Amino acid sequence: MPTSTTTEKPSGTDASLSHGLKQRHLSMIALGGVIGAGLFVGSGAGIAAAGPSIVVAYALSGVLVMLVMRMLGEMSAAYPSSGSFSAHAERAIGPWAGFTAGWSFWVLLCTAVGLEGIGAAKIVSGWLPGTPEWAWVALFMVVFCGTNLAAVKNFGEFEFWFAALKVGAITLFLVLGVLAILGILPGTDSPGTSHLTDFLPNGGEGLVIGLLASVFAYGGLETVTIAAAESENPVQGVASAVRTAMWRIALFYIGSMAVIVTLVPWNSKEVVEKGPYVAALDELGIPGAGQLMNVVVLVALLSAMNANIYGASRIAYSLVERGQGPKGLGRVSGGVPRIAVLASSVFGFLCVLLSYWRPDDVFAWLLNMIGAVILAVWIFIAVSQLRLRRRLEREAPEKLAVRMWAFPWLTWVALAGMAAVFVLMAREPDTRVQLYSTGGMILVLAVAGYAWQRVRAGRQA
Repeated sequence: MPTSTTTEKPSGTDASLSHGLKQRHLSMIALGGVIGAGLFVGSGAGIAAAGPSIVVAYALSGVLVMLVMRMLGEMSAAYPSSGSFSAHAERAIGPWAGFTAGWSFWVLLCTAVGLEGIGAAKIVSGWLPGTPEWAWVALFMVVFCGTNLAAVKNFGEFEFWFAALKVGAITLFLVLGVLAILGILPGTDSPGTSHLTDFLPNGGEGLVIGLLASVFAYGGLETVTIAAAESENPVQGVASAVRTAMWRIALFYIGSMAVIVTLVPWNSKEVVEKGPYVAALDELGIPGAGQLMNVVVLVALLSAMNANIYGASRIAYSLVERGQGPKGLGRVSGGVPRIAVLASSVFGFLCVLLSYWRPDDVFAWLLNMIGAVILAVWIFIAVSQLRLRRRLEREAPEKLAVRMWAFPWLTWVALAGMAAVFVLMAREPDTRVQLYSTGGMILVLAVAGYAWQRVRAGRQA
């Protein structure tokens, strides 16, 4: 079994980071982290392609995500680290794997910060016509960079209230939707099953497109295992978050998709143009509800920006701590890796500038390059769990506070599911280029990581 050429840290949390996140912060980050910007913004295209069968697509991808979270939770409870899956991959497979998983995810998070900033700016400039989008993006970047430069409890407090608003809004949406479906919401008639009769309007091909859209809507769930390293009780926090992941995914993702396709015709233009949640509320005729949901979408985008700057900075810090990046990024001041925060924010803002300067080539290339990173990360998680579980059972079984279900069979089922998604991506013209571009980046990083590993091994010999 490959071993790290760097000295493994104790299984506790990172020593120089603060532990300013309280249990209430971590609980709400876990709860609100499920309700990502992808759910509000990206699900409309999936519904347009898959029709009512989008519920099946979200259920299938939801099962895969639950398995991944369980595996990640098992390792993070045993080895809390701000590097999360990157540190687990190094421990289980080798330094090159930690290097590859960590830096590819860093690029993904930083690019996502830019995309979410652009999305948030479009909403605000729509409310305030004539205001430049770039100015709003700059404002958001300054605010959240500043938040993350300060104590980690500030990040936790922002995410606590962002998550509370998201959870409250989607819960209210589900309650109103179910009441309308049952025909007991005043002023509305129940649609019954009239919108569900054409369950597979575009056949299996539409379901595949919906499935791929749903897989990437789940991105962001990993943040809670990164944040756990800076909490008061990392093991308890991770265990609690992972154990409740199943009902949260079922309720917020699968439940809301079921409500939307029951209330609104799947081929309604508003589903894509306004977004599925706004379209559903407009269908109910609740005054101002659609506009209120736009506020929630804005909050979801800002929350994702905040969380991704945080996640990117901690991943970078962990990589540097393990000797896999520029030492300057690892400097900690006041319990915060401030240089890593600044670097992650600058990269995110650079992505925004590229979207204005070179939208058709450089920015498009960057988007394709990160298209399948999350799947690559999930594979690293599954392979790492296969190796670390056996090591833990042999050397430290008391650390298994969270256990993967039906090990190793469900881990292999998850890997088969990931392979199936890769095959489906290769079949679709729109996702094929993402698959190849991401594969190219992963290969370059893997070669660089392996070369670094050999150099370090030679120096230590």
